[in-house]
Amino acid sequence: MNKTDALIIGAGPTGLFTAHQLKLIGLDCEIVDNLDKIGGQCIELYPDKPIYDIPAVPECTGEELTNNLINQIKPFNIKTHLGERVDEVKKEGENWFVKTNLGKTFLTPNVIIAGGVGSFEPRKFSPKECEKFENKSIFYSVKDKTIFEGKTVSIFGGGDSALDWAVELSKSSKVNLVHRRDDFRGAQATVDKVHELAKSGKINLYTKYQLTNVIGNDNLESIEIKHDSKEIKTIKTDFALGFFGLIMQLGPIADWGLNIDKKTVAVDTEKFETNQKGIYAVGDICSYPGKLKLILSGFHEGALAARACFKLARPNEKYRFEFTTSSKTIKDRLGVKSD
Repeated sequence: MNKTDALIIGAGPTGLFTAHQLKLIGLDCEIVDNLDKIGGQCIELYPDKPIYDIPAVPECTGEELTNNLINQIKPFNIKTHLGERVDEVKKEGENWFVKTNLGKTFLTPNVIIAGGVGSFEPRKFSPKECEKFENKSIFYSVKDKTIFEGKTVSIFGGGDSALDWAVELSKSSKVNLVHRRDDFRGAQATVDKVHELAKSGKINLYTKYQLTNVIGNDNLESIEIKHDSKEIKTIKTDFALGFFGLIMQLGPIADWGLNIDKKTVAVDTEKFETNQKGIYAVGDICSYPGKLKLILSGFHEGALAARACFKLARPNEKYRFEFTTSSKTIKDRLGVKSD
């Protein structure tokens, strides 16, 4: 059981800045995110796309913004739990009991939902038979590439993720790259590299094919792929990786007793608290009159929610507002030498 003053659900820009604000006022916090890396929509949807509406930053990419936010919270050593989805949130005395899909549990007086418009879920293979092999032989992201060494890996997709992993894994594995079209959407340099490796026999390339069946008992043994011409091939494989992009789902949040309307959660504008005491919503997931879905709005919402958490986390202490420019306490927390 992990005990903390506040649990943040979502490691996007709003979640990261909210964590910074919690630590500035002396509260502990941890972060859970369904994705396998920090950054949320900024990293998954537009890592290279310019952003122009961050105050005092004329232009930056989603990746640059994420890296700056990560650097900002580095002094605090905040614990993050990536690749985990919060499935259960229930009241336990004065606290909230929170459980993830991997069985990790938390006890906290404050839960801050900073999950964008819900959790990102990978688009999955169509055949229902694939489900029994998930997280054993079939994966939608790579967390430990060493498990593929010396094995046959069939990679599906035509974007950067599929191409990058095809190139990388071809160094130590037998790779089949399967795509439903002839053309690829990835960076041209990587596309050229894939074709080069295919010519040299390092990658087996199958275009205009889609997965139709998987075969095996406890582990995957072979797959069937179907061409546009209706031709079916059976390929022996140890693993299958699917990179079809992400879909956004509201997910288990819908079962937490929150006031949800059109996939957003209604909050007040004083504390950004929901209809459940001690549960807050910030960023794109929350709604209130005049709401703007901007990153800078999420920063403002997170700052106020963080200060609202103080009352429940420290009921016997009085919160005292301090400016970062003059507070010795805050500078000590940041590891900054006072004048």
